[in-house]
Amino acid sequence: MRIMKCMLMLVCLFMTPLVYADEVFVDSSWLSENKQKPGIVIIDMSDETQYQRFHIPGAVSLPYSALIYVDKREKIKKPVNEQVLKTILGLLGVKSDDHVVLYDDTGGLNAGRMYWHLEQLGHEKVSILDGGLVKWILEGRDVDNRPVEPVATSYKSDKPLDQSNLATLEDVNEASQTGAAFLLDVRSKEEYIGDPKKKRLGHVPGAHWMQWLENVDLENGFTRQPSALIEGKLEKLGIKDKDAPIIVYCRSGHRASQTYITLKSLGYDNVKLYAHSMAEYSRLRLPLSQGGETGSENKCC
Repeated sequence: MRIMKCMLMLVCLFMTPLVYADEVFVDSSWLSENKQKPGIVIIDMSDETQYQRFHIPGAVSLPYSALIYVDKREKIKKPVNEQVLKTILGLLGVKSDDHVVLYDDTGGLNAGRMYWHLEQLGHEKVSILDGGLVKWILEGRDVDNRPVEPVATSYKSDKPLDQSNLATLEDVNEASQTGAAFLLDVRSKEEYIGDPKKKRLGHVPGAHWMQWLENVDLENGFTRQPSALIEGKLEKLGIKDKDAPIIVYCRSGHRASQTYITLKSLGYDNVKLYAHSMAEYSRLRLPLSQGGETGSENKCC
């Protein structure tokens, strides 16, 4: 019997995945042990100046700006399309069966957007380094200042583009009018409240406020805050069911990407990112609310 128990324990040990159970974040210990293994591609999404100063050894550089473009007609920033994204991945040497590990130095702002993109491509192995470069440095781990020149390849995937993680303007309007989804505004409180003197400021009617920074433990290397703390805040807002549909937004979809990955890591699987966010919504003649997050709101034009 003891031998059987030992065998079962060994089987469980070797079958245990190397990433967190939430399948979004990995910690620095895991990356340190696995970063040189075949099939691991580390992508640094800090800005180019930071990358040139120092980065995790072996990491290739991808600035956040590569993931967006300015629509000259609508004058707003939009995410790049599928083909551009695949071209970028090919230039970085990423193949569809690689395990991509993303990190930045801003608590997951940039890495979160890339995670969202890779989800749409159906890339199965993708993780974010919890705490990113900040936690890595605080732990005294090795860094390098030599640029990594990736061996370009062709990113090939037969999977159709899956945009089920994208909220459209129509989705947002329906959620605002009918409550079909929980709207979560992650901008600063000042942005959420708006300014009575400037009518096109404020938030989508019915949206609740929880700033993205509340997800980040700034005192612990920019890692994710404890699950219970974040879940408790969401419950107070009214999100008690992890299957409930949620739409997150900010100004351009940047900050909301970080909240998106945070919610995904906690098991909120029915969450979508409004990628165009208030840059699109506020420029249209759609209703806005101004005031606090407790319901003391005034609708304006």
